[in-house]
Amino acid sequence: MLPYVVLAALLILPGHADEVQYLEKAPRNTTLRVVGGVTATPYSWPWQVSLRIFSGSCLYHTCGGTLIHSRWVLTAAHCIQSGASMVAFLGEHNINGIEGKEQLIPVEKAVVHPSWSNNAAIGYDIAMVKLIQGAVLNSYVALATLPSSGYILPSNSLCYITGWGLTSTNGQLAANLQQASLPSVDYTTCSSSSWWGSTVKTSMICAGGDGIRSGCNGDSGGPLNCVVSGRYQVHGVTSFVSSLGCNVYRKPTVFTRVSAYTSWINSVSPKLCF
Repeated sequence: MLPYVVLAALLILPGHADEVQYLEKAPRNTTLRVVGGVTATPYSWPWQVSLRIFSGSCLYHTCGGTLIHSRWVLTAAHCIQSGASMVAFLGEHNINGIEGKEQLIPVEKAVVHPSWSNNAAIGYDIAMVKLIQGAVLNSYVALATLPSSGYILPSNSLCYITGWGLTSTNGQLAANLQQASLPSVDYTTCSSSSWWGSTVKTSMICAGGDGIRSGCNGDSGGPLNCVVSGRYQVHGVTSFVSSLGCNVYRKPTVFTRVSAYTSWINSVSPKLCF
């Protein structure tokens, strides 16, 4: 099994030669940004959410998320911290200030997939957070479209990762939402020995791997936005990269495949059926 890092708190999982790295929040003196990306046009990804937790009296970005219902945000299981108070920032572009389009809504509860075991390589890195009140949908805050159950992206599909993660493995903080083109990689290729090997499961999506563009710490839980039939659908939840670095050649960013969890999503909130 290859080493990986989940993209949240730089948690290195023990016991593997090529560990996974979560892409959650990096230390405060480092920067959160997509690697190899560009600044997104403000509000062009209106379902993108910044999930923040309190540290003392301040709120800090810890993970991304996807608005899939006026009261529900899809994110990664490893982003959920027991006992932590979380607030969802919707309609966000610059995470260092308030620009007037934001909606700040506290989280009422978090629902983590029951099979999540704190090991992203096993899978089930998916969670839903319920907001205490419904978001107001407008030009800046909108619901994502999700794929049909079981849908598999064709290889080399056009996809974009979005988030406020590190610009490089040890980069600087990007205030504005970033985006990077990450073409999808088919399972056969991604699970081959020269790529991710057995670390990758069929319930995951690989995207990128060119050694230039990738997700990085701070991007966890955010969307992989892919074009299907001329419109964007959120096919992935950002999960992990290689512990060797965020943008390692043939170690694409790995996402939880949303279409593998349709039944679970609908069971958490039947009104979300898609």
